[in-house]
Amino acid sequence: MTVRSRTTALLAAGFLLTACGAQEPAAAPASAEPAPPASQKTVTDPIVMTYAGGLYVLDGQKLELVKDIPLAGYNRVNPAGDERHVLVSTSTGFRVLDAASATLRADEFKGAKPGHVVRRAGTTVLFSDGTGEVTMFNPKDLATGLPKGETYKAAAPHHGVAIELENGELVVTLGTEEKRTGIVVLDKDRKEITRNEDCPGVHGEATAQGEAVVIGCENGVLLYKDGKISKIESPDEYGRIGNQSGSDLSPIVLGDYKKDPDAELERPTRISLIDTETGKLKLVDLGTSYTFRSLARGPQGEALVLGTDGAVHVIDPAAAKVVRTIKVLDDWKEPLDWQQPRPNIFARDQVVYVSDPVGKRVHAIDFTSGKVTKTASLPQPPNELTGTAD
Repeated sequence: MTVRSRTTALLAAGFLLTACGAQEPAAAPASAEPAPPASQKTVTDPIVMTYAGGLYVLDGQKLELVKDIPLAGYNRVNPAGDERHVLVSTSTGFRVLDAASATLRADEFKGAKPGHVVRRAGTTVLFSDGTGEVTMFNPKDLATGLPKGETYKAAAPHHGVAIELENGELVVTLGTEEKRTGIVVLDKDRKEITRNEDCPGVHGEATAQGEAVVIGCENGVLLYKDGKISKIESPDEYGRIGNQSGSDLSPIVLGDYKKDPDAELERPTRISLIDTETGKLKLVDLGTSYTFRSLARGPQGEALVLGTDGAVHVIDPAAAKVVRTIKVLDDWKEPLDWQQPRPNIFARDQVVYVSDPVGKRVHAIDFTSGKVTKTASLPQPPNELTGTAD
């Protein structure tokens, strides 16, 4: 890699740290409520969306807006790991939203620059970029308050991620605020098992069938499987895979793929498919660009990508080819500012949800038929989209 490329890559890594982890200061605290009774449930299959100034909670079956919850600042949302809660990343930590009762609770996992939320094997893991603190808890415990859980402190604060596996092992990224380099694997007593620091700009994670863990790099991915870490190289000198989506039904992880370290905003058209059984990486050109909020998995492990052509591209990961497209939106273009709204995709069971910021709507698609079955209109353009998922 040239000196110019290395410098640009480091600058890009710094930008991504800001893009994924930083939060705008909240102008005022939102009204919060204590945990409602666990039996209280007014929203079926909840869907949650952010907008500039608050949260929308929708009934996922009826696709009707149930509640508009004011919440100042730039906020992000992730499934908490059970059938009723969503975690909201704010300027001060991870807030607990009981989506099944449309209640924003007072409970909060405090932490500067709250970042990634990972669900695996009945454990939810939080990573606070500003402190390097990792918090692990059973999401079922959210029903009775804020779980104390277990905490672990990374060697230095950085934009990172952590995953706890079924056997209690913890996979944690390595890095500082200036540079991210790889991962370390700890046993259940948090003693080091192995590490690999051949992963510049480490970012994102996904777990495939058999608990094979894939972590993205600027030149490929790291694969942790059966107690060993291996490197799968990108076909290009700079081939960044920073966002991934996995499925327990497939050994193949879906990832994005960028090859221009000098781009102000690269709009890639190729996606990556990482086979955790063979250690091979394949690229598929969709003929349309997509964004970091465009990746999902179908009910049988299909790879789903929401393109800027307004279609959901359904990919057979084993065959590495697009098998059908589902047109949902008009053509759209990714904004330069990563915090600005753009269409999102969220898949749960047989339903795929796609947001439409321009039209101020959200659509529900029956995956089997490929038809839009319901559409909800919203008062404001939606930004992030998620739902409850165990």
